[in-house]
Amino acid sequence: MNVIPLFLGLDSSTQSLKASVIDDQFKVVAEFAVNFDADLPAFKTQGGVHKSADGLTVTSPPQLWVAALDLLFERMKAARFPFAQVVAVSGSGQQHGSVFFKKNARTALQHLKPGLTLFEQTRDLFSVDASPIWMDSSTTSQCRALETALGGPQAVADLTGSRAFERFTGNQIAKIVQTRRPAYEETGRIALVSSFIASLLIGDHAPIDVSDGSGMNLMDIRNKSWARRALESTAPGLESRLGPLAASHSVAGRIHAWFTGRYGFSPDCQVIVFSGDNPCSLAGLRLQKAGDVAISLGTSDTLFATLSDPKPSASEGHIFASPVDPAGYMAMIVYKNGSLTREDVRNRVVGGSWEKFAAALAQTQPGNGGHIGFFIKEPEITPPILKTGIHRFDAHDKPLARFSPEVEVRAVVEGQFLSMRLHSAHVGIQPAMILATGGASVEPGILRIMSDVFGVPVFTADKPNSAALGAAYRALHGWLCQKQGKFVPFAEALTGAPPFLRTMEPDLRAHAVYSEMMNRYEMLEKKVIET
Repeated sequence: MNVIPLFLGLDSSTQSLKASVIDDQFKVVAEFAVNFDADLPAFKTQGGVHKSADGLTVTSPPQLWVAALDLLFERMKAARFPFAQVVAVSGSGQQHGSVFFKKNARTALQHLKPGLTLFEQTRDLFSVDASPIWMDSSTTSQCRALETALGGPQAVADLTGSRAFERFTGNQIAKIVQTRRPAYEETGRIALVSSFIASLLIGDHAPIDVSDGSGMNLMDIRNKSWARRALESTAPGLESRLGPLAASHSVAGRIHAWFTGRYGFSPDCQVIVFSGDNPCSLAGLRLQKAGDVAISLGTSDTLFATLSDPKPSASEGHIFASPVDPAGYMAMIVYKNGSLTREDVRNRVVGGSWEKFAAALAQTQPGNGGHIGFFIKEPEITPPILKTGIHRFDAHDKPLARFSPEVEVRAVVEGQFLSMRLHSAHVGIQPAMILATGGASVEPGILRIMSDVFGVPVFTADKPNSAALGAAYRALHGWLCQKQGKFVPFAEALTGAPPFLRTMEPDLRAHAVYSEMMNRYEMLEKKVIET
């Protein structure tokens, strides 16, 4: 009787730890989850985090993530999950979170004791007991210092893929050095959340993968190696504390004997290096060649894309190394004004009804009679607009106080996709297809505008746990590369995965209308930014 091999993907996100398990036919056979607030109340987190009074400093205790791994595996064991069938594990960690190990941590990880939990054995391994995470925005002075040292925001972007961002790990490390120097001196290894969970599984320091490492302002995005100038501008002795970078499909090690004895994992189970949640989402959505784009229509709207020729920008988006192609790149552009802004328009002008929202879209034509709107309900990331408000313009670029309800509805949707087209082009994205996900991807009228603005077909997929699923796909991919002794293209490794649904074809006449609008949209956007 043949035993079906299983591939385990873990996702340590801001609020939870999830597991998705697939078989060799890409079928999801099991899912498990631990919610940090609800299941581990002793840590007193809200939304998985601790915030300072001013909201700028946001951290999570690293032992929370250890306790969650203990609890997750205990739940899987109670459900009689067949750990012995797992041939490979990989994972996803919230990007930009960092863990500071003491100098004695490696020995402790290597000698995990069978009778104790991971939580009990890691209590004294951290030199910093509050890990900075992606929500932290307290390092503005460190960001400016890095940009000054390297020649300005664009120089930092050209070198590392992004300008200096407050949440990026290098700037968080610089703050630790400046404010808690003894803790930094006591640190032997700095891990990302992704490599931290992998370290627990192999009982040793796991490497940082190049894709997650791209989100640190410390890696040379072209050479995929640590950028010496960035390291020297951040902290003394930093390279030895970061350890090596590794290809995203490589093996970090075999699972530690503690896990084989306690849960029944095979001693041959491979741990493929973990990556960040955004790279793993790209893997979960199976974007693999230049021109593949995904747009997630959620609380924040996010555009992911694979690239062969990236153009880092100091004002928009991020460039990361690809998690599925050693020679490739991924771009990510984030908008704060996503679904909550669409919902605000829905509530104000069509009585809170999505049906009426859809009907209003249907009553108007592509281009909206020349009307263009900018709806800044929250301070925007792309482009950077700190002052909130609504800016409406007629076909002659004159400001208006209000639109009719149907024009307002179309304006918010068209404006969001025109912005995505504009700013994605700035970083080198040329879509050939779009995979739409997230709550609003069920609305045909929104997908129609998405397809027409970009002029490409739109596919849809229901992928609620794309990061955990992407981690499982990456486990399978890395295992296959190791088995064949060479790099196997990601698309080849996932041959036979269920296809996405081709949902919308572009109307080329409507696309021409939107193309004609692009110059006006860019000019008006600059006016809004200046205002």
